[in-house]
Amino acid sequence: MPFETWLAFAAASFAILAIPGPTVMLVVGYALGEGRRAALGTVGGVLIGDLLAISVSALGLGALLATSAAVFTIFKWAGAAYLIWLGIRIWRAPVDGGAIERAAVGGGRRRAIHGFVVTALNPKSLAFFVAFLPQFMTPDAPVLPQLAVLAPTFVGMAAITNGGYALLAGAVRSRLRRPSVLRAINRVGGGFLIGAGVLTAALRRA
Repeated sequence: MPFETWLAFAAASFAILAIPGPTVMLVVGYALGEGRRAALGTVGGVLIGDLLAISVSALGLGALLATSAAVFTIFKWAGAAYLIWLGIRIWRAPVDGGAIERAAVGGGRRRAIHGFVVTALNPKSLAFFVAFLPQFMTPDAPVLPQLAVLAPTFVGMAAITNGGYALLAGAVRSRLRRPSVLRAINRVGGGFLIGAGVLTAALRRA
């Protein structure tokens, strides 16, 4: 895999993972309700769930990507459009401060399992990987070697972003409860996601 392709994937993954979604809300919820240690325990389950979801999605795409360049192109543009659409939704999403507290359910040994279930068994996660991965994979190359690079990269970015949210939320609990702060996070994250979609489409045209 060319280094520039890996770098683009790492940057896009970081931008996507920085968006507050269900797993981030779960991690932040534990940090606000029970502290940083509880949230960091949840991150482990989230990472395993990400690894499973990205592996299943990539392995299922292998034969399809190798068969038709036209299908690959369709996935490419559909993925770019999906990223932009998701970014717009995040940008315009209403702020619900109570959602953070409601995310902090369960406890004890259930934290890691909860993180795994929320991540791995979410149909939207699998659909996202199906749209996202083909943009960085070579259609006529073996899937497993590419997956061996992309999956650890994504999981590593997930560890950084989720761990960062856990530490930040645990340190500044009261500030993250304010609607103005939540709204700013949504808009910054949505802007990054829109930019990732635009840059991905432009990179493929080149």
